[in-house]
Amino acid sequence: MSPLQTITLSLFITFLSFHFSLGFYIQDKHIQTRLMSPNHEQHFGFMMRRSRTHMSQGMVNVDHYGAIANDGRDDTEAFEKAWIEACSRGAILVVPQRSVYHLKPITFKGSCQPNTAFKVYGTIKAWPHMSAYEKDRQRWIMFDSITNLVVDGGGIIDGNGRKWWQNSCKVNRSLPCKKAPTAVTFYQCNNLQVKNLRFKNAQQMHVRFQKCFNVRASNLLVKAPGNSPNTDGIHITETQNMIISNSVIGTGDDCISIVSGSKNIRAIDITCGPGHGISIGSLGAGNLEAEVSNVVVNRAMLTGTTNGVRIKTWQGGRGYAKDIKFMNMSMRNVTNPIIIDQNYCDQEEPCQVQESAVALSNVVYQNIKGTSASEVAIKFVCSKTVPCKGIYMQDVILRREDGDGVSATCENVRFANRGRFYPQCSSG
Repeated sequence: MSPLQTITLSLFITFLSFHFSLGFYIQDKHIQTRLMSPNHEQHFGFMMRRSRTHMSQGMVNVDHYGAIANDGRDDTEAFEKAWIEACSRGAILVVPQRSVYHLKPITFKGSCQPNTAFKVYGTIKAWPHMSAYEKDRQRWIMFDSITNLVVDGGGIIDGNGRKWWQNSCKVNRSLPCKKAPTAVTFYQCNNLQVKNLRFKNAQQMHVRFQKCFNVRASNLLVKAPGNSPNTDGIHITETQNMIISNSVIGTGDDCISIVSGSKNIRAIDITCGPGHGISIGSLGAGNLEAEVSNVVVNRAMLTGTTNGVRIKTWQGGRGYAKDIKFMNMSMRNVTNPIIIDQNYCDQEEPCQVQESAVALSNVVYQNIKGTSASEVAIKFVCSKTVPCKGIYMQDVILRREDGDGVSATCENVRFANRGRFYPQCSSG
């Protein structure tokens, strides 16, 4: 080999070495940047991982399994087949845009291969005939025992609930009270993300999270008429480590309800109304034990709701609700803006007076301002035998929407700190 060829070959090898070294350096820096990005947030001691990229995943289109959009026919079997395929492969089930599919009650069951996802670009609508739900009147769509599931897409899940509302005993008192389906239930799902979806007109509750762990729900729009019965927006039960953020909820019941077995729950940037406000409870019905702890509601706007932030417990219950914060909230024309009711009774006949109660402690109300539709803007009705303890009020200013005066009722309350708040308690 000539000297010129030797020099040329040496330069070429040097260039290749530099090129590959630079490539690995750029890749390593890219990975490091992703891991250090602000989206890697830590809440309540657990890490919410970034959304996974699905670029390498396969797509499972429901149309390819027999679903026919916009014809009003039942597409349940096609969705079941598509789910089995997606779950077994770790693929993305796709509901195409500009398409409406009708489903009878259906369960999407795990466990699934990693990276399984459910993308709703179009509309899923509930089967209109109530007879299809006779086997199980409590559920329409259920995601059961799936880990690392992402459900999103920007589409619509429509409960088609008007017929159910018309047959509710709360609308027509001559009818017997019967259960109605929750539109979407997530049951025993861990590391779950539900985002960028619209839920509307549920038969009863819109979205239920039950026995789930590490949940992130964001950018959700939940809508039903203000007179639709029991149509809670987001219902949380026996669930831990959950963040709800940047969501708009307006229904005929609680915008968000948090019940027993739930802890480490955070709701941030919530718009609520119409509806019954943001509630913890009810707790302790049927003399049962209840446990709720470490709940934060931060930055919420409530308009025209029948309650603002509410804690409701039945007489005779046991257990606790503790370490709860309501902060940085705006209310407009809200009836009962701040309420604790330990004598909650949602039944026709009067509830019996009982001594035992769910213990309430360490509840913070901070920087809450706005207007009340009722005279009593702050209402603490606590148990005589198990009084509310450690109630903290700071920078709470509520005035009457129509300009008249407001008052506060405080029964059996033990304040940890009474900072600036108005109206002041007239009793307690």
